[in-house]
Amino acid sequence: MHDLQIYLQPNAPAPIQKIWPQDQHDRLAYTLPEYQLTMDFHSLDFTQVNQEINQLMLKQALELLDPQPTENILDLFCGLGNFTLPIARFAKHVTGIEGSEEMVRRAQENAQKNQIQNTDFYAANLMAPNAKTDWMQKQYDKILLDPPRAGAKEILDFFSGFSAKKIVYVSCNPATLARDAGELVHKHHYKLKYIGIINMFPHTAHIEAIAVFEK
Repeated sequence: MHDLQIYLQPNAPAPIQKIWPQDQHDRLAYTLPEYQLTMDFHSLDFTQVNQEINQLMLKQALELLDPQPTENILDLFCGLGNFTLPIARFAKHVTGIEGSEEMVRRAQENAQKNQIQNTDFYAANLMAPNAKTDWMQKQYDKILLDPPRAGAKEILDFFSGFSAKKIVYVSCNPATLARDAGELVHKHHYKLKYIGIINMFPHTAHIEAIAVFEK
């Protein structure tokens, strides 16, 4: 009646088992109606837990990033393409980078499913970046990043080479955002233009924050 799917993990780390409905389809999905997107994911994939706030966060982030049809954009820590594919609706090209090869495959599947052809995705450890990879050799007009709680300190050292005029930094940890903001301002000569918070996790001490840096 309510289109529920039921998964069971009887004893961690035992594999997740789908027990309802009894079919072989192992994908869940959420929609982003404003961008005409349906995003498939597996029950063990990382996704934003609050879908209503996720849609508002996407809208805010894209307004701040302001992608243009002539721009090449870099999306770091891209996951299954939650930001990448909406950005691709407006930009010339978007490159998504993610540490998990499984999530990169999911992002590629979602791009194909939604008939988006102006993206490419790479699996890379952004906590130990390899400067010789193809995507590291390129320049980008703008960068969006959404790192884990540890922040993005290791990849920031390469931002000067990317030459982006604007950075939108989405953070789930204000402490590491503050640390990384210091790096961007003092080392890479960006200016902090805007910062705000999003109550992604009501009734908890956790928040999301978005900061905008410009040359």
